[in-house]
Amino acid sequence: MGADRVFAYGATAGLLGDLLLGDPRRGHPVAVFGRAAGAVEHVLWRDHRGWGVLHTAVCAGGAVATAALAASAVRRSRTASAALTAAATWAVVGGTSLAREARAIGQALEAGDVEGARTRLPHLCGRDPQALDADGIARAVVESVAENTSDAVVGALVWGAVGGVPGLVGFRAVNTLDAMVGHKSPRHRRYGWASARLDDVAGWPGARLTAALAAVAGPDARGALRAWRADAGKHPSPNAGPVEASFAGALGVRLGGTLAYGGRVEHRPVLNGSGRAVQAGDIERAVRLSRRVSWLALGVCAGARLLKRGRAS
Repeated sequence: MGADRVFAYGATAGLLGDLLLGDPRRGHPVAVFGRAAGAVEHVLWRDHRGWGVLHTAVCAGGAVATAALAASAVRRSRTASAALTAAATWAVVGGTSLAREARAIGQALEAGDVEGARTRLPHLCGRDPQALDADGIARAVVESVAENTSDAVVGALVWGAVGGVPGLVGFRAVNTLDAMVGHKSPRHRRYGWASARLDDVAGWPGARLTAALAAVAGPDARGALRAWRADAGKHPSPNAGPVEASFAGALGVRLGGTLAYGGRVEHRPVLNGSGRAVQAGDIERAVRLSRRVSWLALGVCAGARLLKRGRAS
């Protein structure tokens, strides 16, 4: 069993593990990394880009180095290597938790429990729930499902296909750092610059693959491609734009518009302006599309590794 099959078997087992088990309740490796990154920030923080670059290098570099050492320790055993790949995949993807939280909010909205939906929304995204009505909550959930399909699943698989276990772990480390310090708060505007820019670079291929697969897997391929082409560039994020636009077109809904983060109101361009407003029932449709995209991404990434091996032999 070559290295390409190791990735294919291990990533498949890891994605199945996420589907069946979800995230661990305690001691999640990503949470452990987050606490370590927070400790590093406590020591290094200065209101300066250079110190932020050092923070990113220490945290992301440390995660990749640790993963590389682990992969090197088991490289002589294909079975152990596949098991490590499976464990790493299970640890870094979060499709099941994403679906669980989205569905819980959707069920609350469909039951008319808007306050319950507002209470759960912070588990999924950073919007200010009190500023949202039922339709606004539903839109926030669909946007989060779209973006996190790329960030929590597809992007990790792409970098796993490129770099094995270090690629899987490195992508999740970079994405976590962006969530921690990459936002434009007064404290992190300079310090988090490096993490935010690195996340933009790391997320670029996964976001485009996610958008393409949403068109393939969604109910309206032409709508997805049309919205991607017309509206993706309007979004302030270079990676969320293609993903959210493609999901909007595929589902026939309208995303974007006014939203609030941490007391800050943003007026974003509308994505797929010809679509209808998002409703509570669209959350389940978005979750199902996310699932299909995730498994198609596994097939593309594993297939690309195997195809490359076949051409080289």
